Amino acid sequence: MADLMGMMKQAAQLQAKMKALQAELDTIEVEGVAGGGVVGVTLTAKGDMKGVRIDASLMKADEKEILEDLLVAAHADARKKSEGVMAEKMKQLTGGLPLPPGLNLFG
Repeated sequence: MADLMGMMKQAAQLQAKMKALQAELDTIEVEGVAGGGVVGVTLTAKGDMKGVRIDASLMKADEKEILEDLLVAAHADARKKSEGVMAEKMKQLTGGLPLPPGLNLFG
């Protein structure tokens, strides 16, 4: 019985560490650049887009913010679709068996 209690305690500690890591990944930001730095994309370490930067020399200056907003929206749409594909692949992998509530393998 002591082994079971020890395993449960270790599982709880691991869960707390994973939760802390997930929170940390939300605060870490990276920037990818292209075109010698005229285009930049900022993402969190978890892959959430935080911003887009496009040098005005690439477009009409008065439409710069519109294009940036559209790029962020397009990324969000693509991410949503990719999550749907991932869920469908997991369903296929598990033979259609539902995963337990709260089990997020791809957090």
